[in-house]
Amino acid sequence: MKILILCTGNSCRSQMAQGFLQSFDKNLEVHSAGTHPEKQVNPNAVKVMAELGIDISHHVPKNVAMYTGESWDYVITVCDNAKESCPVFIGEVKHRLHVGFEDPAKAKGEAEYVLNVYRKIRDKIKHTFSEFAISIL
Repeated sequence: MKILILCTGNSCRSQMAQGFLQSFDKNLEVHSAGTHPEKQVNPNAVKVMAELGIDISHHVPKNVAMYTGESWDYVITVCDNAKESCPVFIGEVKHRLHVGFEDPAKAKGEAEYVLNVYRKIRDKIKHTFSEFAISIL
């Protein structure tokens, strides 16, 4: 099963979702991308995922354009519709889903406060994508 997870920067939410889905089932082919990919995966996302034993440090943000020629079982957008526009994917897709999460990269304040925001979003992503994985497997 091929799954593509999309957001804007492909540095936090989509990377965490990809990491969780890959950890749930190694047979899933999971990719993530963004419309305006950042230069690297956000270090705070890497850190909070490592706290749960999931290594996304080797992930690299990618542009969604590299995937438009492929067919997908699921394309899932994870942007927060209230604060940003979600990418539109024009490739061949069997199922399109949207699950909005706040962007933890927008958190400001002391380092521990910011990490707690990342943890909160990480845990929401884990819960949502574990339920999704159960529903498709």
